[in-house]
Amino acid sequence: MSQLFSPIELDGHTVRNRLWVAPMCMYSAVDGMPNDWHHVHLAQFAAGGAGMVITEATAVLPEGRISPEDVGLWNDAQAEAWAPIAAAIRARGAVPALQLAHAGRKASTWSPFSGRGHGSVPEAEGGWETLAPSQVAFEGYAPPAALTVDQLDELVAAFGAAAARAVRAGFEALEVHAAHGYLLHEFLSPLSNHRDDAYGGSLENRARLLLRVIDAVHAAAPGALLMVRFSAQDWAEGGWDLAQTATVATWAAEHGAAFVDVSSGGLVAHQQITTGPGYQVPLAAGIRRATGLPVGAVGEITSGTQAEAILAAGDADVVLAGREWLRDPHFALRAAGEIGDTDLAPWPAPYLRARRRA
Repeated sequence: MSQLFSPIELDGHTVRNRLWVAPMCMYSAVDGMPNDWHHVHLAQFAAGGAGMVITEATAVLPEGRISPEDVGLWNDAQAEAWAPIAAAIRARGAVPALQLAHAGRKASTWSPFSGRGHGSVPEAEGGWETLAPSQVAFEGYAPPAALTVDQLDELVAAFGAAAARAVRAGFEALEVHAAHGYLLHEFLSPLSNHRDDAYGGSLENRARLLLRVIDAVHAAAPGALLMVRFSAQDWAEGGWDLAQTATVATWAAEHGAAFVDVSSGGLVAHQQITTGPGYQVPLAAGIRRATGLPVGAVGEITSGTQAEAILAAGDADVVLAGREWLRDPHFALRAAGEIGDTDLAPWPAPYLRARRRA
């Protein structure tokens, strides 16, 4: 019996298998609006057998976009544009999920396709002032302004409003993005959070904003599956680490989160990290052991046999992939053959003639 192709039940939601699509930025929107590119891009993964398809980081406020070309969900027009995309994912058997995000000090940057390299987009060229816990810049980016308490209240409300729009648009699962050096991760890490008020200093204070956001999302979308993505390591001395992640993940579960998506890094420009196949899986395993929560593993996972082995070892409950889905939008259909039985995958009826090679 394959674990990869067995369903998983999470907070009353059944997902048909455990090979999911991780969020991947497309830098292809105008004024935060998803378009035909996003529709085709995301729906193809559902046809390719994914259990869940998670959208790219979706900004809850205009200034929360990583680049001017990022998608958003700060208004109802954007929700209307997302609705047919969520419906297309669901119609092909996968769970449609949306990642709610704010890029913090890493916002207002040039997209990879701009030809302008790395760094901040000047306000004169369509950029904006960035916001962060403290006036500590990401290396090579413009210095941010420190968020006031009133602005934090507005931010929490924006996450809640975006969550309500997402559910109205048809998304069944919501992921709060607290990873990769973006705003909520910036509050968690002592390397970027130098505040001396109720949102800085102790672990409880640094986690306060995240827990308020989770509360707001849970209240606005009580029937949705609520997930949180963490960077479990900053890969930098004195930074955020696995033990702190495990503690805050437990608190997040107490506030309504039902699944933890475990990644790492992104907070500092120079990370002390060695990558390779499955390099982040031990972090997921550590969170799973420390908390007992269902977790997802990521990080250079490229085959069905590798994904099956991760689950069989008890290192994770779900495997998420990104680049491998880009290389092969039918990754799940291929993965079933790699672990020995193409019948395991949820082949669309029009594709059945290709299930077995002659």
